[in-house]
Amino acid sequence: MTDQTTTTPATAEPELLDAEAAAAWVHNGAVLIDVRSLPTRERVGGISGATVVDRERLPELFGADSPERLTQVHSDEHPIVVVCGSVAGSRPVADWLVEHGHTAVAHVEGGFEAWKVAGQPTTPGTES
Repeated sequence: MTDQTTTTPATAEPELLDAEAAAAWVHNGAVLIDVRSLPTRERVGGISGATVVDRERLPELFGADSPERLTQVHSDEHPIVVVCGSVAGSRPVADWLVEHGHTAVAHVEGGFEAWKVAGQPTTPGTES
């Protein structure tokens, strides 16, 4: 399993994990966030157990002093796994989290499709 810590926020980068490694992070307590749009989730399916996050609200949902901070994220050291449709969508969110002090951030190579193909829990969409 991949180590869920990084050295320092100044040099940290989000880890790019395959779906199995990402699932292991989640199994070990990482918060799984799905940053795909509602129409996409409705069309291709959802991720069971994921917290849906609007990428436009990252400061409110992950800011240290925000009254709207996600209760699942107990500290900036709490591991977070980001899933989108691809790394093009998840990387900017993962980068933002690292840039704002989160020290254990990963995103899933291949996005939702890789998560689904790996047999991780999903909910059906209209195309399923």
